[in-house]
Amino acid sequence: MLNIAISFCVLLFSLGLDQSYVREYHESPEKGVLLKSAIAPGFFLLLLTCVAFLFQPTRLSLLLFDEDSSVFSVLTMLILIFTFISRFLSLILRMKEKGMAYSLSLLIPKVVIIVVIINYYLFAKEHDFLQLIIANMIGFGFVLLILALNTKDDWLTALQSSFSIKKIKKMLSFGYPLILGGLAFWGVTAADRMFLRAMSNFEQLAIFSVAVSFASAATIIQSVFSTIWAPIVYKVLNTDDGALELVNKASRYMLVAVVCIFCVCGLLSWIVDFFLPSNYGGVKFILVACLGYPLLYTLSETTVIGISISKKTSYSMLASLLAFVVNLVGNFLLVPKFGAAGAAVSTCVTFWFFFILRTEFSIITWKVIPRFEMYFFTFLCIFGASCSALLGESIKSEIFIYWLVLFIFVILRNYRELKFFLAKRIRWVND
Repeated sequence: MLNIAISFCVLLFSLGLDQSYVREYHESPEKGVLLKSAIAPGFFLLLLTCVAFLFQPTRLSLLLFDEDSSVFSVLTMLILIFTFISRFLSLILRMKEKGMAYSLSLLIPKVVIIVVIINYYLFAKEHDFLQLIIANMIGFGFVLLILALNTKDDWLTALQSSFSIKKIKKMLSFGYPLILGGLAFWGVTAADRMFLRAMSNFEQLAIFSVAVSFASAATIIQSVFSTIWAPIVYKVLNTDDGALELVNKASRYMLVAVVCIFCVCGLLSWIVDFFLPSNYGGVKFILVACLGYPLLYTLSETTVIGISISKKTSYSMLASLLAFVVNLVGNFLLVPKFGAAGAAVSTCVTFWFFFILRTEFSIITWKVIPRFEMYFFTFLCIFGASCSALLGESIKSEIFIYWLVLFIFVILRNYRELKFFLAKRIRWVND
């Protein structure tokens, strides 16, 4: 529940101004005013909320952990404040294209938390939930300290800058639709588990959770790409068709990568049987469908950039809301009959529609992007993934051949581009 509270806090109290900051960064000559305008409104609301909870100091702890403890509540508030500030300071590194430092800011809390927990395990006589809360507070506090040191000049400039109501209003008009869109997207990613818990059984929920855990390895690609993509596009935005050319090239390379990952995982999914008990045999059949979320979302990041460029973020909200509806309907129809397989297929299909919606809305608000091949090849991927999940053992040989043929076809279809790309990478490494 702490992780849910953290993600919800950052999503809600940022007011979409974190995305406004990213969008305005390269166009704003006053970086200090921009940072102050982005962080101040949400930080003020977060502090007010924390003060309100202090009048009933055990309320937050009861809400999140079902524990009547004012200590838990205060520590949780500190964690939420630390993560909120860290979110904006990490964006400074991201916009300065310090990708490694930005990635480390995401990794450090997890490492520190694990180290603190290990120390408690080795040296403490008793172990309780308070130690986990303290470990999280130390982890997020440590990363805030590191970020504050690395961005000292930026936030000191922001503190000395004037407070611009006009700037805040402009940024809120860009960011507020992203809050609703973010909440809807949060619903999309959580609906499958809620339906499995309500309309299936815990065995199916366990199978689905394990498959998602394996598929989460693909979120590394999503995280790295999302970190570097938007700043690069905004940097070349004012050049003649520079952004459009970059989007077309990136989407083509990303399409090949996404399809190849689908195919390779489809060909090798049987390997997970060696790592799991026999009662988790269904994981290998739904694993590929569970890749739909991270892979199709990453591909959509290349095409949706037009919505941010045009500053018509209501389309992002609409795409998330429509995807949420699709996922609700899909889970309602499929989960009662197919369990974990139905949830995996529903989420995979939902993110295909989400990808299409983001792409089409980007074209409406910005410029035309070639997309027939993207839709065609991703459809082949979700078709194969859905058949594998729903039919499982009965088409094991056929689905293996399907993924092999699709993999060979994609490689041959894009052979020249891949050869050129690899040659360019090799020259870059040698230089």
